[in-house]
Amino acid sequence: MRAWWRVRRPLSVGVRVLLIRDDQVLLIRHTYMHSWFAPGGGVERGETLEHAIRREAREEVGATLADLQLMGIYTSFKESKSDHVVMFVSTDFEVDGTSDREIEETRWFPLDALPDDLSPATARRIEDYTQGRSPGVGDW
Repeated sequence: MRAWWRVRRPLSVGVRVLLIRDDQVLLIRHTYMHSWFAPGGGVERGETLEHAIRREAREEVGATLADLQLMGIYTSFKESKSDHVVMFVSTDFEVDGTSDREIEETRWFPLDALPDDLSPATARRIEDYTQGRSPGVGDW
């Protein structure tokens, strides 16, 4: 599979969202990864970025997003990939607590007391948000 990735270098597009309420952020832990992340996932063929993040938020944390602001567009070339992630912020949403089977846990964290095992990219995006650095572009 890695050889195929190196030869083909497929392009992937993903979306993530910071769900912010009362100076807290809602993070998820996947069943197959050991860090905390902002909800999100891949954009499906024929799907808009907005539809993708609304779908992913609903599937992963049962969130219905009212407002949605673009935070930035970021890129990762790790593991010979060409990943592009579009990050959004929402401060007006409803969460019913449902999630799909790939989500092990969801939890609210104060923006000034984030977990030690927060994914590095999520930590950078939260710092960007708290420092008012958006819209942004650059490394994921």
